[in-house]
Amino acid sequence: MSRSILLQLLDLARWAPSGDNTQPWRFEIVGDEFLRVHGHDTRDSVLYDYDGRASHIAHGALLETLRVAATGFGLATNWTVRADPDWRSPVYEVHFSSAPGSPADSLFPYIEKRVVQRRPMRTTRLTAAQRVAIEAAVGEEVSLQYFESLAERFEVASLLWQNARIRLTCPEAYAVHREVIEWRARFSQDRIPEQAVGVDPATARLMQWVMRSWDRVRFFNRYLLGTVVPRLELDFLPAVCCAGHLLLRPVPGSVDREGWVRMGMRLQRMWLTAAREGLYLQPELTPVIFRWYARAGHRFSADASLFENALRLSDRFERLAGCGPEDTFVFFCRVGSSSEPFSRSLRRDRQQLMRV
Repeated sequence: MSRSILLQLLDLARWAPSGDNTQPWRFEIVGDEFLRVHGHDTRDSVLYDYDGRASHIAHGALLETLRVAATGFGLATNWTVRADPDWRSPVYEVHFSSAPGSPADSLFPYIEKRVVQRRPMRTTRLTAAQRVAIEAAVGEEVSLQYFESLAERFEVASLLWQNARIRLTCPEAYAVHREVIEWRARFSQDRIPEQAVGVDPATARLMQWVMRSWDRVRFFNRYLLGTVVPRLELDFLPAVCCAGHLLLRPVPGSVDREGWVRMGMRLQRMWLTAAREGLYLQPELTPVIFRWYARAGHRFSADASLFENALRLSDRFERLAGCGPEDTFVFFCRVGSSSEPFSRSLRRDRQQLMRV
């Protein structure tokens, strides 16, 4: 295996998804067949990275992307992980070996095509073949729950409407939202470009002005119904206008620290499979995250009322899923078909992702 092939693998691997395009990894080339991925999490600066779980899921998505990419070059991968007790900076050691005669994974062509669709999609239901493909992708470690009927989609839309109020009135979340959007952009290497957010241009201009300070956000929310339009455009309407929603839940006992990484691998395989099947996904992870906080008893905001709201949201989410507080949720998303998104997040250049 040549160094040039390894560099091509890294160029493909960097397209793995991560929360708000944070790309919580850096690469170190140890040898022509040996790579270290230095992972990190954003739990100290990003409200949505509870206990580092969102970052660990992203690490798993990266490892799966590397595995799929390697098959396109006749290679197999094997990885191990070294981590501190809190898993703040896990190091993944990835070895490549020749796999002569092995075909390229059918998902290889979709590594760069996989993309988030935040705008409304068609309500055409998934076909039986699409469901079988998605279920095969997640494997036996994950149960997959569908919410597809109009009534179920309205119930999810109502859940997301309630969730969005927490998200948009939380001062700790504002610090994240302020930094994550690249305004007036169609593409972004390290954030979400404005045109991919899912709001119309007039709403985007108002959002950009309001989000310059928390005082403006709080004033608009309190006196001018400032959360209504974003909740409608970003949460409620997209939740109704799709084929359905998918909730990923691990089988009991399968999620420890390394288990979150493996869940990320399953998630990426499902996402790439959806792309192969002509479908798009949009993560709806914040209700899962607020439920993590609520069930852990972690008061995530200086505004105490938001924790109580998160508890009520958790109760409602569990009734929808038909489960109890002890059950683990890994990922929630909507799925459907649509035209190709006009705008998308790109990735940092490979050189920027190399460990110095």
